Amino acid sequence: MKHPGLTLLFAAGVALAADAVQAQTQARATSAVVAFPDALEWGPAPAILPAGARLAVIEGDPSQPGEFTMRLWMPAGYRLPPHFHPATEHVTVVQGTFYVGMGDRFDESQVSALPTGTFGAIPAGMRHYALTKEVVVIQLHGVGPWSLTYVDPADRPKAR
Repeated sequence: MKHPGLTLLFAAGVALAADAVQAQTQARATSAVVAFPDALEWGPAPAILPAGARLAVIEGDPSQPGEFTMRLWMPAGYRLPPHFHPATEHVTVVQGTFYVGMGDRFDESQVSALPTGTFGAIPAGMRHYALTKEVVVIQLHGVGPWSLTYVDPADRPKAR
């Protein structure tokens, strides 16, 4: 072995990381998260999203590594231009009908209607867009950090 000190340091780092993961897993296993709809704390959605939406983080911190769950409230007539995410996005429609299309170009004639109760998983990097015709609430969960990249950078909302 050429670098026994590095090997020992690497092994110690792996052991510490494993201990940290085990501690996080045990902490999650001993505490429950229950989110009643009327008790959610809604705030403005992140500035990366078009204005008008509201967000409630239910579990975790979407801006950090790790699991998260959040809900997004969108008004009638809301549009999300074509975009993608760095990790799989899991979506459940909680209220209303959410319209989603796949591809690099917004084409309302190509959207699929996802009624209340529908679940979908959109793989990392898959281009998609969405719109609402009524108030819609979706629940998003995944592994952070969560981010969104617009296919056309000009679609990124201006600073609010």
